[in-house]
Amino acid sequence: MIDFCPFYQQIATSPLAAWLETLPLQLKQWEKQTHGDYAKWAKVVEFLPQLAAEVNLTDKVEARLAEPLSDGERQRLTYHLKQLMPWRKGPYHLYGVHIDCEWRSDFKWDRVLPHLSPLNGRTILDVGCGSGYHMWRMVGEGAKMVVGIDPTELFLCQFEAVRKLLNNDRRANLIPLGIEQMQPLHAFDTVFSMGVLYHRKSPLDHLSQLKNQLVKGGELVLETLVIDGDVNDVLVPSDRYAKMKNVYFIPSVPALINWLEKVGFKNVRCVDEAVTTLAEQRKTDWLENESLIDFLDPTDHSKTIEGYPAPKRAVLIANS
Repeated sequence: MIDFCPFYQQIATSPLAAWLETLPLQLKQWEKQTHGDYAKWAKVVEFLPQLAAEVNLTDKVEARLAEPLSDGERQRLTYHLKQLMPWRKGPYHLYGVHIDCEWRSDFKWDRVLPHLSPLNGRTILDVGCGSGYHMWRMVGEGAKMVVGIDPTELFLCQFEAVRKLLNNDRRANLIPLGIEQMQPLHAFDTVFSMGVLYHRKSPLDHLSQLKNQLVKGGELVLETLVIDGDVNDVLVPSDRYAKMKNVYFIPSVPALINWLEKVGFKNVRCVDEAVTTLAEQRKTDWLENESLIDFLDPTDHSKTIEGYPAPKRAVLIANS
């Protein structure tokens, strides 16, 4: 099973030390109600080799050896990593194994990065981090510590697998909780929430929870689905959106700016808008499920299969 003690030791003398008042008990409770496959997934992480790698996190997430793995070794590594499918956010380049994930998360990172305050030396929270791809890119930008939170056990095991293959790098850590379970720490220099807001039944509560984790003057990076429209336009899907059941509110950019200002954020600005393309989200050998092509109207890709506007995403930056 995953051992969180090194993380506790890591934060004991950091601005996150107050988290130790609640976190160990929360994770003990979490361990009692994990997914039935969690033990199997955690065992995969144990089986992975510990290799002394040359690591590149600056323009990709990559680990390589001076002497490449043999074909047999690479096949065994591929076999183990495929036990952790589906791989949704990536890609990862690990000892000659290319984990070609459903999402080209590097596309999103390339859109976001130019607009960020420098991450060098920062303590960062990544909310809804998935398997942690963007966390490693934050480390590559010089972050002092990156903490990701995501309650999905499979994502935790995928993250730990990648971490082990990246020389067990401790600059990034994934904690299997939701932000609603975090006490207000006011300790992070930058907080990312990417691809989360539309899954929240109460989006204003989510924005307040993000603000409660930031130091005064800290930076929020919010990426979410949006629609075209004015300050009063918000899409509330009646049942599903792009086959997703848990999509509640998709605002226009002006409405989203209004929400952020309403909960107390300052200097709110939209820095990017982009329609999700079939090159960014697609089926691969590392995903057995449906993907974007299956979520769109087959005769009109400007609409979802339900008739709503096709996925369009915006990046907003604000200060606490």
